[in-house]
Formats: sequence, structure tokens, C-alpha cells
Amino acid sequence: MDDMDLPMPDVEIESVSPDELKGKIDAGEDVTLLDTRMESEYNEWRIDGETVESINIPYFEFLDDEIDDDVLAQIPDEREITVLCAKGGSSEYVAAQLRERGYDVDHLEEGMNGWARIYERVEVERYDGAGTLYQYQRPSSGCLGYLIVDGDEAAVIDPLRAFTDRYLQDANELDADLKYAIDTHIHADHISGIRDLADEGVEGVIPKAAVDRGITYADEMTLAADGDEFEVGAATIETVYTPGHTSGMTSYLIDDSLLATGDGLFVESVARPDLEEGDEGAEDAARQLYESLQERVLTLPNDTLVGGAHFSDSADPADDGTYTAPIGQLEEEMDALTMDEDEFVELILSDMPPRPANYEDIILTNLGQQEANDKEAFELELGPNNCAASQESLAGD
Repeated sequence: MDDMDLPMPDVEIESVSPDELKGKIDAGEDVTLLDTRMESEYNEWRIDGETVESINIPYFEFLDDEIDDDVLAQIPDEREITVLCAKGGSSEYVAAQLRERGYDVDHLEEGMNGWARIYERVEVERYDGAGTLYQYQRPSSGCLGYLIVDGDEAAVIDPLRAFTDRYLQDANELDADLKYAIDTHIHADHISGIRDLADEGVEGVIPKAAVDRGITYADEMTLAADGDEFEVGAATIETVYTPGHTSGMTSYLIDDSLLATGDGLFVESVARPDLEEGDEGAEDAARQLYESLQERVLTLPNDTLVGGAHFSDSADPADDGTYTAPIGQLEEEMDALTMDEDEFVELILSDMPPRPANYEDIILTNLGQQEANDKEAFELELGPNNCAASQESLAGD
């Protein structure tokens, strides 16, 4: 719809950048959004927040010269409205139609595609290992990554292909060379940046346990087995094999302070177990996940921070703005972590959200069995991650 040749009314429409909109939401300002995408797209993925009022009216409702009164009645006329769409084209047209009718409107530059390009780096203040640890946050999809920097060396965990240049730029800004790019598993919700960073001279690291899934580029990577260690300055990254979400799921303990759990454990939930073998293999994977959590994760000291590869809308950030929490706190807040095995399996199989959009193509691309150019890769991963086992938070249950 954004490529349509729409007849623009002769009015000037201001635009707001994705970063500006995110800043308003973060500051707690009241924001009213008019999302003109189709209802199915809106229901799957939209911009939310405690101070955000979101209204969905598809763009075609505004194509007639005389817009239906019932349509206009849904749009508040006493406050500023930001109109958005998928790519920024039809939203500008709709905003112009509303401006002609006296509404106070602007539109979101590049629409949801622009929103998906927001990527923030936040310091993990409670990290007490060597060097400095940062968490990358992509609010559009809830994807999280980690950058550890000590001295003149750095490593990134769970990099995204769309932000390959960003990791190199950040390391340079911090006077470090990016030494390692490390993946926790074969992701099903975004395209990994591991190979693109390897092409830039960074040592790519993938779990040895994931190779049997059919990774075509394994010979070009360093394979991380349980117990292997990687040095970044004075900081040590230890490989901890934690299967369950996938057969190759691997966590990384960063200098005994934070466990980057990939999709094994989040601050608000645990992993879904059905993205590798489907419904048929979900129960066995759930039992494997239970064992990993009980024997490999929860046996770590209570003050060890957990940092997953994703967060959902139901996750609460820590005081430093990161989605991290001590293991002891998660055990207290999440009954799933203290259940017996059968209860655990029943719980996580009972309320799984829809699988991530395009997850089969994303997996094949991350295995190297299917090719996608940068534009195709970016469009494949648009939408929510849905990698947790629950629709709502399990913390505080």
C-alpha cells in the first residue's frame, strides 16, 4: 500500500522520526497513534506502551473524498495524532487528509520499518566482572544482544545482521577491536549477523551442538563446546550447554557475572520448545529444557545475572533499564522454576503464542541453506519474536 500513487492534498505534513517517537514514549508522554495498516498486521505487531493509545483504521477508509463520519468519530480531535503505516507512504497521505479536516497530525517516518531500525545500547550496571557489559535492545521485536568490552578487545553475543555495522562502530567508539561474534543458537525470529561480521574479520563462534542441524558454514566458524572459554581482555566467556529451546541452545557465562541465556530463560518467562521439531518434539524438548534450567542454570550463584536474547511487552526492566535479573530473584518470582518436571512441562506447553512470523525461512537462512539479500532478510524478521513459552509473564505468578 505504501507504493501506491496516492493523490496528496495540498497541505504540509510534518514527520516524526522513530527515535523521536521512542523518546516521547520513554519519557512517559501521552502518545496517540493512528495505525493505518490492515487489521491482521496491526493485531500481530504494533507499537505499545503505558502512555500509548493506539487506534487501528486501515488506510483504505481514507481514500474517498468524503470520509465516513463513523471513521472520523474514532479519531480524537483534541490532541496530536501520529499516523503510521508499514513504510511511511500511506500514513503521510492519511495525515494530509486529516490535516485538511482540522486535525493536529504528523506521521512516522518510514513507518514500522523505521521503528524496526531502532537499536539501543544500555550499560548493565550490576555487572561486576572485568570490563564493561552492554545490552543491545531492539524494541520493535524485543531482540536483545550483549557487548562485552575490556581494554582493547570486545565481543558481541547474538548479533543481528541488520546492525552489522553498528557493532563495529560501537567497538571502535569504545577504543576496542571486535574480537568475537558469538551466537547462542540457530535463531528463529531474526537473521543472525554472525557471517557478516566474520566477513569483516571478526572470529565467528557458533555452538558445536548446533552443527548437526545442517549448518552449511560450520567450517568457517569456531565451534564452542560445553566448558570452552573465550578471553576478551581480562574477561572470560565460558560456554554452558543448555539445550531445550533447541538441541544446540548454548548459554555463555560472562566473567562469572552474567549468563547470556539466549532463548533458554528470560526475565519474564522460559523458552518455548517447539521451534525445531514442532509439536511432535515439543514435550521431549520441554523436558530437556527443564533439566538444563535445573542442572546448568539454577545451580549458579543466586546473584548471577540472567540476560536472555529477548524480552516481551510483559517484561519489566531493571533499574538500569536493562532486561536482566539475578537468578535468585527469578526463582522467587517464577513458579515455573521451582515446579517438578511434569508440572513444568504441562505449564509451558499450555499457553504458547503463535510461532514467529516467517520462522521456517529464518531458520533456513540462519543455517545457510537459503539465501536472502539485506532487504529480504530485514523484511523476514519484521514482527514480534514470540520465542517465550507463555503469552503473558510467568514472573510473579
